[in-house]
Amino acid sequence: MSSSPSRRHPGDLATELPSKALPAVPYADLPEPLPMRKVIGPSVLLLAGAIGSGEYVLWPYITSQVGLAVVWLVVVGVLTQYFLNMEIERYTLATGETAVTGFTRLWKPWSWLFIIMTVVPWAWPGWATGGTTTLGFVVGLSETAVPYVTIGALVLIGLVLTVSPVVYQTVEKIQFFMVGLIVLFLIYALLFLLGWDGYAALGRGLADVDELPGAVSQVGTATLLGAIAFAGAGGALNLVQSNWVRDKGLGMGARLPRVVSPFTGEEIAAPTTGYIFRRDAENMRRWRGWWRVADREQFVTFFVIGLIALLTFMTLTAINIGVGVSEAESFDFIRLQGEALAEQQGSWLGTTFWLIGTVVLYSTNLAVLDMVGRVTADVLKTGPLRENERWSESRIYFTVVWTEIVFGSVILLSGVTQPLILLVIASSLNGLVMFVYSVLLIQLNRRTLPAEIRVGGGRLVALCWAVLFYGFFSVVLLIDQFGQLAGG
Repeated sequence: MSSSPSRRHPGDLATELPSKALPAVPYADLPEPLPMRKVIGPSVLLLAGAIGSGEYVLWPYITSQVGLAVVWLVVVGVLTQYFLNMEIERYTLATGETAVTGFTRLWKPWSWLFIIMTVVPWAWPGWATGGTTTLGFVVGLSETAVPYVTIGALVLIGLVLTVSPVVYQTVEKIQFFMVGLIVLFLIYALLFLLGWDGYAALGRGLADVDELPGAVSQVGTATLLGAIAFAGAGGALNLVQSNWVRDKGLGMGARLPRVVSPFTGEEIAAPTTGYIFRRDAENMRRWRGWWRVADREQFVTFFVIGLIALLTFMTLTAINIGVGVSEAESFDFIRLQGEALAEQQGSWLGTTFWLIGTVVLYSTNLAVLDMVGRVTADVLKTGPLRENERWSESRIYFTVVWTEIVFGSVILLSGVTQPLILLVIASSLNGLVMFVYSVLLIQLNRRTLPAEIRVGGGRLVALCWAVLFYGFFSVVLLIDQFGQLAGG
């Protein structure tokens, strides 16, 4: 990997990107675009995180309360995130910098604000707790054992990340395996579990649009905003697509250093500011090639497979346990789902469903710890620790990961162990974060990037829609919470 300025214009600083808050960047040529088979990865990681939050938990939970009348919110939510993700990728493909670094160029305090907006919503260990809970359905764990097993799982995840020579490559391999298992289960469910009743119920949910307002009114505001944010990935998990694209070596990201283990990898203490390319014929050809292959990878992996996963898990919930059966604020709907599947085709299927949940939720917590570490390390190395030769981005990353593990363990030992409550807290906060960065992406990709590669047309309309979409539900949540405080 090269991190040197372009051989054609060495040391020639660009004026296109704002340089008041961060140093100016040099010009460099875009690398040649890679074929699809070498590009697949960042969206798989994002999909793994998405399946473990909205797909397996929050939307099936809402289905257990109000049925499939909310299915259009799912379709709109995943489609909105697809466009958001591509705008996050646009900036990184063009510059090698993460979107958060781009936001910092617009206004320096955004760096610290995004550390807060990443750490606070994702500090709650709801995913690992959920994974232990579903594991408990199989092996019969007691409630008192759940927090201790969960802490053990968090420590194991931390160790796996710490000993990885190149962290991205290890995370990618793990998540490819996890997603592969999930896709196999989805194929089986689509062919043998949904049946005509399931497809008919899904069709009615899509057709009965007039029932949507009534269904929405029955769902708690925080739960609804969280589910909308997690109709796909959610919050800062979408933003870390930048970091994964960079470490995968896509576009200009190939010129920047990657996060490696401080024990088994070769660290580079270089700052993580990037480059920009001149818009000559060759660079524009490469740009169109990168955009085309990145867009295809995102659409097929994240949108198509992610939407199929969401609709499949929701429909399974609708036909197996019905509406209003499970208790609020518990994983009862997942336990009942496994029991229903066991009655249909034998205990092996119920056990498989619960173990898939364990795999899904633990893999999501892996993505969460990786994401929090990456976003925070990127901000600190780009900003206050830019010239510090001791604190590489890798060392900052691992310090943050283990701090997050300790914090999550303290939460679990304090007695807050209900996974659904933890997930609702995390997801609703992430809905607010998505509103903020939807606004910033318009400013970054419309006003900052050069005219030849900036966002426009239908994709700009989609960004404006994201602002309205997440903004509306965020305002509703804030009004609801202030109302509860005033009433209390």
